[in-house]
Amino acid sequence: MKVLLSSWFPEPINGLSLWFMAIITIVFACGAIYGSGYMKHYRGRALRNTIHWVSYAIAYISMMLLCVVQNSIAFLVCWEIMALSSFFLVIYESEKPDTIKAGINFFIQSHISVVLLTAGFMMIASRTGSYSFSAIPRYCAQTDGMTAFLLLFAGFAVKAGFVPFHTWLPYAHPAAPAHISGVMSGVIIKIGIFGIFRMISLFSIDFIKAGAIILAVSAISGLYGVMMAILQHNLKKLLAYHSIENIGIIGMGIGLGCIGAGNGNIALASLGFGGALLHTLNHALFKSVLFFCSGNVYHGTHTLDIERLGGLAKKMPWTAALFLISSIAICGLPPMNGFISEFLIYSGLFEWMQGGGNAETTGAVFSILALVMIGGLAILCFTKAFGIIFLGNARTEFEAREMEPCRIVPLVIEALIMLSIGLCPGFYARLAGSALECLPYGNSATVSTGSGLGFVGMAGLILLLLTGLIYTAKSRRNSKRPVSEGPTWGCGYTQGTPRIQYTATSFVKTYVQLFSFILGNRKHQELPEGIFPVSGEFESESYDKLENCLISKPVSAYRRLMDRFSFLQNGKMQFYVLYGILFIIIMLIVSFIFC
Repeated sequence: MKVLLSSWFPEPINGLSLWFMAIITIVFACGAIYGSGYMKHYRGRALRNTIHWVSYAIAYISMMLLCVVQNSIAFLVCWEIMALSSFFLVIYESEKPDTIKAGINFFIQSHISVVLLTAGFMMIASRTGSYSFSAIPRYCAQTDGMTAFLLLFAGFAVKAGFVPFHTWLPYAHPAAPAHISGVMSGVIIKIGIFGIFRMISLFSIDFIKAGAIILAVSAISGLYGVMMAILQHNLKKLLAYHSIENIGIIGMGIGLGCIGAGNGNIALASLGFGGALLHTLNHALFKSVLFFCSGNVYHGTHTLDIERLGGLAKKMPWTAALFLISSIAICGLPPMNGFISEFLIYSGLFEWMQGGGNAETTGAVFSILALVMIGGLAILCFTKAFGIIFLGNARTEFEAREMEPCRIVPLVIEALIMLSIGLCPGFYARLAGSALECLPYGNSATVSTGSGLGFVGMAGLILLLLTGLIYTAKSRRNSKRPVSEGPTWGCGYTQGTPRIQYTATSFVKTYVQLFSFILGNRKHQELPEGIFPVSGEFESESYDKLENCLISKPVSAYRRLMDRFSFLQNGKMQFYVLYGILFIIIMLIVSFIFC
């Protein structure tokens, strides 16, 4: 038993594992505190709540074990436990058909991930005779290792949500309770990122080719995720597509790091891997806060339909402020943490551009354009989301109120960590240094000192102080003036209603028209007719074209094929006995021929 355990667990645990274990613990702890308040709305479900929290604990333990096991069989066992426990977390409200559908979708795609990982690990074991991770370098010495690496990358990509393996996220996140959505987006999909990092630290392959593949897939994932997010009317579905976007940003950092490792460029490898590691932490923080805020909005208004919301900042000021802070962070704006990790990745891209070759320059330019577009479209999306949900007047009357402290305090804690990363980036870069040292050509000193993070942190602090100074001066000046309240000037038209405000659809109408060749958008309208029209109707619905092509159409074709054989299931026992006899006869004939 001692020998078995020593082959399964490292001694001591390396920095990469510690980095991800810290992220998992922070988000799970904040999710548990938030969830204790969230689940008070479901007090009448004692057995279901018990299963829920037991599954929550098992998911946490299994993810911690995944970060430390050193044997592929043990890794797959822990992976399966994580998938099963996460499945039970997703289907908490199992009385809803959409929740069951989302849970089954998640469960099936989790096992596609398991199949791909099993194939990759078996390929290594068949050549080395060992299931230990320590056998991977030996396998790479015997072969080029690229096929096994790509199989494992695809398996981890399904869990992480890279395009085209992303289709489970927009269903699972809206179906799960808010604290589970936060944990799922914050850390469960990051286990896929951990797996990719873990394999990079073990494989010796053509990192330039692997990095180019990862960079291309990641850029497409980031762009497609944010482009689809802008179309969404369901708040949690919008955030789910932003998870795909940010996984793409992390992947771009990983791809850059691999290219740097392949070229022996320490600066490029360190900036790419360092930016990816830091963005993994940053995304875990701001995305979990955004999902927790969505849970507050849902329990305050009983809807997640952005088109029905509005004016919530007055009724839920803490939630509005935390949503705004996290929106700034996810858009990569200073002085928040998202800017720091994206700054590192931008620095890596400019370092790559200076490589001198035409291929390097072209790849860097297109990658920079992709990252710029991702950032710009993210600003558009969250301007829409925050403005429509929290500003203006309520489109529907809600008895919304701010949530209890246990659903605000963990969000404040995470927001303070986010701000501290934006203001003291060098400190967090040094914390990530031990994880960086586990990766090929990773160097923590290059990230913390060579990238100019000290200057960036100082600039962020100055920006924050100037903003506070201007706000304080303005407040003091206005406090000396008499304040009178009255109706807003209506430009000569004062009989309007909240319905004439911008909607989420009208806000992004031009964008939808511009990218209609990529985005899927169905419209239904009934135009008013006559001189004195009574009513009209317009409704739009987005859909995922990639999902439609890769999953919906093939599944529909498979169902049509199976329907042709439905006559075999006629409910008559004698036919089923006949099928069994025919099967036995066929097997005997086959055995006789080949044996």
